[in-house]
Amino acid sequence: MTRPGQVPPEEEQRRALRSALEVADLTLEQVWTRFFALGGNADLLEVDGHLQGLIPLASAEADVLAHTLNERLDELFTQRRVPYSTPIRRRPPVSGPFAALLHLVQAAHSAPPDRLAALAAEAGAAMGVGVDVHVADHEQRRLWALCPAGGRSGESLPIDGSLPGRVFQTVRPLPSEAGGVPRLWLPLLDGTERVGVLEVRVGSTVELYDPALRQECGWLAAMVGSLVVTMAQYGDGLERARRNRPPTPSAELLWQQLPPLTAASDAFELAGLLEPAYEAGGDAFDYSLSERSVSLAVFDAMGHGLPAGLLAAAALAAYRSARRDGRGIDDQARAIDEVVADAFPGSAFVTGVLAELDVGSGRLRYVSAGHPGPHLLRGGKVVKRLAGGRRVPFGLGDGALTVAEEALQPGDWLALHTDGVTEARDAAGAWFGEDRLVDLLSRQVAAGQPPPETARRLVHAVLEHQHGLLQDDASVLLARWVRDPRP
Repeated sequence: MTRPGQVPPEEEQRRALRSALEVADLTLEQVWTRFFALGGNADLLEVDGHLQGLIPLASAEADVLAHTLNERLDELFTQRRVPYSTPIRRRPPVSGPFAALLHLVQAAHSAPPDRLAALAAEAGAAMGVGVDVHVADHEQRRLWALCPAGGRSGESLPIDGSLPGRVFQTVRPLPSEAGGVPRLWLPLLDGTERVGVLEVRVGSTVELYDPALRQECGWLAAMVGSLVVTMAQYGDGLERARRNRPPTPSAELLWQQLPPLTAASDAFELAGLLEPAYEAGGDAFDYSLSERSVSLAVFDAMGHGLPAGLLAAAALAAYRSARRDGRGIDDQARAIDEVVADAFPGSAFVTGVLAELDVGSGRLRYVSAGHPGPHLLRGGKVVKRLAGGRRVPFGLGDGALTVAEEALQPGDWLALHTDGVTEARDAAGAWFGEDRLVDLLSRQVAAGQPPPETARRLVHAVLEHQHGLLQDDASVLLARWVRDPRP
């Protein structure tokens, strides 16, 4: 008998059931499946109605439902009644998503790069899904499927105009039921650098929208994205899959010197791109992120082909050596001057921009050595071109070195580029030009595109203006201050 003011046992149990469901991390369908497996006879709608307080379940049925959720809570919150003096460690899982990921990592340690697609497929099979890996080519125009036996298949998907391509552009997973096959497409990232997409095939539409399965597939995509980059260093299989034709020796040299195309910290996001991807000669860029500062550099060496590539690589090495030694922009510039003048006697030179931002104050210090000045974007518009810090190109003597300063605000963008961007000519001789560059940057930033996608669209616009045949290297390095600096 229930006393006045006392909650009836049935209602108390229903409240506890609802509270348990909130922390059980299971969908209603998953709860019902477990309930049915334990002998429950109520259907899904009846269970839902009981939890909502709309219809009562028989006492025995309600107890089976309580046992279902109690088992789940035991899984999540197992407590030992008496502590042990020696901690008891859990053994590695032998099944399920964590076991699949653990096996993937362990197998990748001793596997050649060609085997990555097969390893990813094995991990997917252990998770109950089908998996294919698609990597982006260096032009970032198409996504190529990797074969389990190594190399890539003859099938590719366009980045512009396809759903998997949109996943690559937006870095957001998207479901698809095209062709009657439920799939989940997820971005493959190494840190913040986009390397491709992961195709996950599931058995039903219900699974496609299962939040737990989506989370598990996200873990798999994160692991595979990192492995694409790390394993590529130990063989040619993955690198070959991302190429559409052989690069020139100068392009091979420069691509090996470049940092990852995209990087991010709490305060900054960076993205760079270099074209023509397979014939690059004298362009290069570099950056460094730290808690207190961000360093940026863009170089354009005189000449073409391998001599220009060697000159750009030497300037890049001198810059990194001085920067990593903790020296400031003044000493960095002098180090580049010395290396270019000593290693390439005569009239060899490199143009470039060196910049360093103090994240705490927003003070930007920069030098422009015979190079186009950076553009500053604020509020989705190009507000000015930084024209200070002018000096002669590196290698022709430092002369009077002046380091210019500019005050930046959180949310500002910096756009550094080589003259191959603005001086690209179409068949009629018309330049891509400063106005077209400013307009494209403003439209992409105002539309909310992040630096990696803005850089991709900018370089592709330059290529299309010159009908895909650049007469000079065109490089861009974009930096965005993404939020207020830390106190």
